[in-house]
Amino acid sequence: MKHLLAVMLINAFVLQAISQDSHPYNKILDEKARAEKVDEILEERLDVLMPELMKKTDISMWIVISREYNEDPILKSMLPSTWLSARRRTILVFYQDEESFDKIAIARYDVGKLLKGAWDLDVYSDQWEALMEIIRTKNPKNIGLNISGDFGLADGLVKTEYESFMAKLPQEFHERVVSAEPLAISWLETRSPKELELYPLVCEIGHSILNEAFSAKVISPGITTTDDIVWWLRNRVRELKLDTWFHPTVSIQRADPEKFNHLRSFSKRPTPRIVQKGDLLHVDFGVTYLRLNSDQQQHFYVLKDDETQVPTSLQKAFKNSNRLQDILTSNFELERTGNEILLASLATAKEEGLNPSIYTHPIGLHGHAAGPTIGMWDQQEGVKGRGDYPLYNNTAYSIELNTSTEIPEWNKIIRIMLEEDGYFGNGDFQYFDGRQLEIKTIPRKKL
Repeated sequence: MKHLLAVMLINAFVLQAISQDSHPYNKILDEKARAEKVDEILEERLDVLMPELMKKTDISMWIVISREYNEDPILKSMLPSTWLSARRRTILVFYQDEESFDKIAIARYDVGKLLKGAWDLDVYSDQWEALMEIIRTKNPKNIGLNISGDFGLADGLVKTEYESFMAKLPQEFHERVVSAEPLAISWLETRSPKELELYPLVCEIGHSILNEAFSAKVISPGITTTDDIVWWLRNRVRELKLDTWFHPTVSIQRADPEKFNHLRSFSKRPTPRIVQKGDLLHVDFGVTYLRLNSDQQQHFYVLKDDETQVPTSLQKAFKNSNRLQDILTSNFELERTGNEILLASLATAKEEGLNPSIYTHPIGLHGHAAGPTIGMWDQQEGVKGRGDYPLYNNTAYSIELNTSTEIPEWNKIIRIMLEEDGYFGNGDFQYFDGRQLEIKTIPRKKL
């Protein structure tokens, strides 16, 4: 008997150790290891992904130009881990022809280990002249610059740098200058194999933080305010040595006369409210880890004293938004535009009797990232420009939407606003770390 008890205790300790080791927080790397991982991912992106994207978009030479503290967002995505900004003027050149692929920094020194400096001060005292010599030598069929009317992330070349470049560029190359928009968007939206391997952990960390925040550990009905939860989230992110790319929001829907207002939810931050039993809590939250971003919206219900589960009407409302998620992701098809996906999804949802709103966006190196916009909360008829961009493989999305449902016992309509991250590849969409399939209770239901 004593032997059996000892074995049981040992097994319990082993299981606890395994559980602790597998917790996502324990997988967060220290700063040095993070830097190594960032550079490892960047090497894969520059050496493997870049040549493929240049071929796909038919850009012969891509030139990215920025000055210190006024960086093109694309240049920021190309800097090694130890470069926190551009230095003086930083110029990166990528060139591809039938035989070779070159990546060059027009700088006095190498940009990390991946881009060799190609500015010999003994030969060219002027940085622009060093760049022009590269252009003359390579003789590209076209020269892509980061200029875009529809995508801010692809419009990072500032006016003075453009004018200086064109003033120095030999006249015979002027007609070869084109917008690098297709390549710029492809660079930002395409996830490499190493990034796809990492992304589930980024989302799992976000989910774990939310499970902590929306629990009896943090929330005491009648005392805790929505603002308390928001700042708990901010502090928890810092404690884990992570970042967030936006300030979280926590809102309440309850049995009162207040009606849902899109403008209030998306642009006018509500004043803090005290959490009460019987409240339906909503959170919008994201983390940044190893340059990748998450964006998640979930719901939690504060049980009343006589309740053991979420009211049936709220559960049904939640399932409506789960169904809208399914409808939307079923319409993800290769090279279908964001607007086509939006309109097809809304039509099917309405045929099924749902009251849908879809405002899904790409996610990756930025929170609201490059790629096809699939609706905006105030543009449900389609989004000109960004919504006309097609869906490609190996791209990530934040599936963001809501449905409105009447709750009879509350005598009002509520919105279930959900957001979960996933990726599209090989003609299929998958969530990185699953999705919320039911409203969680505070306190949690005992199994």
